[in-house]
Amino acid sequence: MKIIDRIHGEYVHNRRAGVLTEALARLIPQNSRVLDVGCGDGLVSRMIWEKRPDTTMEGIDVLLRPEPHIPVRLFDGQHLPYADASFDAVMFIDVLHHADDPAGLLREAARVSRNLVLLKDHTLDGFLAGPTLRFMDWTGNARHGVSIPANYWPEKLWRQTFAQLDLTLQHWTRNLPLYPWWASWAFGRLLHFIAALARAHPQP
Repeated sequence: MKIIDRIHGEYVHNRRAGVLTEALARLIPQNSRVLDVGCGDGLVSRMIWEKRPDTTMEGIDVLLRPEPHIPVRLFDGQHLPYADASFDAVMFIDVLHHADDPAGLLREAARVSRNLVLLKDHTLDGFLAGPTLRFMDWTGNARHGVSIPANYWPEKLWRQTFAQLDLTLQHWTRNLPLYPWWASWAFGRLLHFIAALARAHPQP
């Protein structure tokens, strides 16, 4: 476990944070108040704020990590304790597959966002996708006590859920170089995506 933690820390964690920062920062509108749901240590949000100081980043999670990089509030994992349209954007980074009710939590995000929901998650598509995603989840989260229910969805189900929640898909990409070249063949593939979703009826 120590060897895996070391490899993950040296070759994956910081690289992943950098790639996600670049990809997500481009999608956030100017002067946005952003809620990072399931923010963990808040590193990506902090890096986004450093790149985009016009934004305000706040976090919420079911667990509190020691010394998070942004202000973090506890919640029950199901209901976001905010009024409707409290934020300009709501963001999930590898969170919904940990939720007991991913669609319900996504609905909550749409409720508290004025317009935009940003989502980085996985697709259960391709050869050995399930075992690969479980291994990545265990490597990145088990030591932090994060629940791993493995609620991975294929792309088709993601898109169906977006439509059911009246969320319009504005951006979808799988071009995410999260891993060094020698690891991408196993852990990259088509297992990761970033989506930008707009509410059908944006709030002013």
